[in-house]
Amino acid sequence: MARAQDGDKDAYRRLLEAITPYLRALAARQIRSVDDIEDVVQDVLLTVHSVRNTYDPLRPFGPWLLAIANRRIIDTMRRRGRVGSHEVSVDRDLETFGAVEANLQEEAVDARVVRDAIEQLSAGQRDAVRMLKLEEMSLQEAAAASGMSIAALKVATHRALKRLRELLQQRGGKS
Repeated sequence: MARAQDGDKDAYRRLLEAITPYLRALAARQIRSVDDIEDVVQDVLLTVHSVRNTYDPLRPFGPWLLAIANRRIIDTMRRRGRVGSHEVSVDRDLETFGAVEANLQEEAVDARVVRDAIEQLSAGQRDAVRMLKLEEMSLQEAAAASGMSIAALKVATHRALKRLRELLQQRGGKS
């Protein structure tokens, strides 16, 4: 490490190659997942690289490396513990995806229902929804195109969305 600190790139490469199997074995004593072990090894190597200037060549290298490795292993275990307590593992083999064609008719019906509901809005509300929501214009662009103020567009859009919700709920209730 002292030679690596002096700029000897070959010595630094050899050092990293020499400590990697040791770090892997150290991580494997406490972590079971192969992916997590490799993540820890990479994390330790990155940490060693970023703090290599803190190593004192007058002191032994092993305890310095071990302190860094143990901290990274503990950090990983804590992080995995937090994630594991909030997530449920899903077996990818059990995932199924419907064919795209399976939902086309349903989507067409939904689109027709929405178009019909939009047609029931007043002209100003219909224009506001079309420009701001369907064509995704900015407020400034829609104001310039419609001749309405930005405030009027906001009000028209708010009222239109409220009315659309009502119309679509009524439609859902009748089915």
